[in-house]
Amino acid sequence: MALHLWLAYLVAAIAIALSPGPGAVLSMSHGLAWGVRATSATILGLQAGLAFILLVAGVGVGALLLASSTAFTVVKVLGAAYLLWLGLHQWRAPVAMAGSAASPAPAQVAPLSVRQRFLRGLLTNATNPKGIVFMVAVLPQFIDPARALAPQLLVLLATTISVDLVVMHGYALLAASLRGWLKSARAQRTQNRIAGAVLMAMGASLAFIGRVARA
Repeated sequence: MALHLWLAYLVAAIAIALSPGPGAVLSMSHGLAWGVRATSATILGLQAGLAFILLVAGVGVGALLLASSTAFTVVKVLGAAYLLWLGLHQWRAPVAMAGSAASPAPAQVAPLSVRQRFLRGLLTNATNPKGIVFMVAVLPQFIDPARALAPQLLVLLATTISVDLVVMHGYALLAASLRGWLKSARAQRTQNRIAGAVLMAMGASLAFIGRVARA
């Protein structure tokens, strides 16, 4: 892959990772609840879902989804339903209760298992049709048809995941740093409802996502 193409894609990958989305919301929510270390499993799941989306777009299956109204609708409905469920679950998440005088430290909500956190991250990105639309529309601009496809996809995949790993951990760290300011049950309930509302709004907005127009 030519250096100028890679540098252009690097800038695009940074912009994509920094833009607000379900992955950023999930990383911040889990970072606020359980800290950066526990959120790493969530973020690894997000990367697995991101890799799936990129490879789907890269090998042309994404184009098939965009060409088929039925296939695209199925993916869109599944993605919207999952985000709505995730948002509702976050909205209703239990909060840490203040400790007694004998035990002043607030009890923490038990984290999800590593497998559960990984799967939530995976499904959040893998069922997001916005990712498919974006990758199918943008990825071809950074692929040189005169070169072998597989090595280029590997470079793009490594770049995307490396950038997203750093950014998502940054989001989780930012949220975790606010935990000291959000110790009260009321503050935790507020952040749960804000995160839940954002996820549900993103899920509802998927109804308005259309297929990329073909020439």
